[in-house]
Amino acid sequence: MPKPVKFYNWIIRNAVILDGSGGSEYRADVGIIDNRIACIGDLDGRECESTIDAQGLCLAPGFIDVHTHDDIHLLNNPEMLSKISQGVSTVIVGNCGISASPVSLNGPPPDPMNLLGNEHDFVFPRMRDYAAAINRVQPSVNVAALVGHTSLRANHMNQLDRPANQGEILAMREDLALALVDGALGLSSGLSYESAINAPADELLSLAKELTKSGAIYTTHLRSEFEGILDAMKEAFTLGKESDIPVVISHFKCAGVANWGRTLETIPLLQQAASKQEVACDCYPYAASSSTLDLKQVTDDFDIFITWSDPHAEMAGKMLADIASEWNLSLLSAAKKLRPAGAVYHSMDEADVRRVLQYTDCMIGSDGLPGDPHPHPRLWGTFPRVLGHYSRDMKILNLPEAIRKMTGLQRLNLGSNNEALLLRGIMPT
Repeated sequence: MPKPVKFYNWIIRNAVILDGSGGSEYRADVGIIDNRIACIGDLDGRECESTIDAQGLCLAPGFIDVHTHDDIHLLNNPEMLSKISQGVSTVIVGNCGISASPVSLNGPPPDPMNLLGNEHDFVFPRMRDYAAAINRVQPSVNVAALVGHTSLRANHMNQLDRPANQGEILAMREDLALALVDGALGLSSGLSYESAINAPADELLSLAKELTKSGAIYTTHLRSEFEGILDAMKEAFTLGKESDIPVVISHFKCAGVANWGRTLETIPLLQQAASKQEVACDCYPYAASSSTLDLKQVTDDFDIFITWSDPHAEMAGKMLADIASEWNLSLLSAAKKLRPAGAVYHSMDEADVRRVLQYTDCMIGSDGLPGDPHPHPRLWGTFPRVLGHYSRDMKILNLPEAIRKMTGLQRLNLGSNNEALLLRGIMPT
């Protein structure tokens, strides 16, 4: 840390510092020059334009939300209240295989790209076009972007329910290579969705060659988070090992009643892989997930809440079971009638959620859906819930460790792409 200087723009005095390392908290002053931290230490007697007396309150780096779907929302709502109200100062977009760029659509966005926006929102054929748009609107948070595998498929395939051919893979690789030069962090996949589930491992391995060249990362919504989760994890680890790239498992969970308790298997498998290669995960602190209405997840084992429906908007805000009863249909028939639609699935066990949160290399990511008219509470509540419910009340994480999972640990999701850009917004004051 640089030595104290004579004059600062701001000094925050009497703060309890949690620096994101996971180390013990300590008292110090923070000196700021030109909106950057210039010194942390005893700044008694140093001059400044303005002073904030923290009065012993905690001070931490701005939180990094490593798993968001804010791609389009940033442009339409640059104030980003759902993030800055939680202390989030940086978001990573382009997760789960869906990104706003690089995209060139010839029709409506396929599921689940429709979670991001409508056809008219996808106007960024190059990542540099998206970067320019972000810099024009100057959102209140910083932005870093992944390239979505499904988005690449939609660019070059007339049907997404099949493997890509060699010509299509080469075209996708070209898009990915250009995006990495433009500043993308890496590639994300959403292999459990109908638009990508038929993409074989070799398709991803071919794309990963571009990541290897750039030192970029691979993040994945696994091919299965249900009974097949162990094989899905091994598939991700194999890609990372053969391509020599970091792997991050997105929203790590064990979904489905038959899968409850299997974090006792999945976490040791993750630990074993982490001893041999660079792998980590992110999670959100809730026992319910949210996405589009997936017929594979329709069951009476747990509650399914409908958040939106294109053909039956009047059913939004109701449980699928109640809708099925009202229509005198089976759950599956009702779900088919509602689609395209969104849903919250109460499909996880709380004990599994806690184990994942406690895993050493698990980062915090909200996975919020800002375009959902009935959004999962993780959109606004992820970071306060970790700090309040799980750290302060449940005491499953101490405060320094909770802050590490929101700040210092997030470097695992940034890779080492020397060309990667962090698009700068206007930092909140």
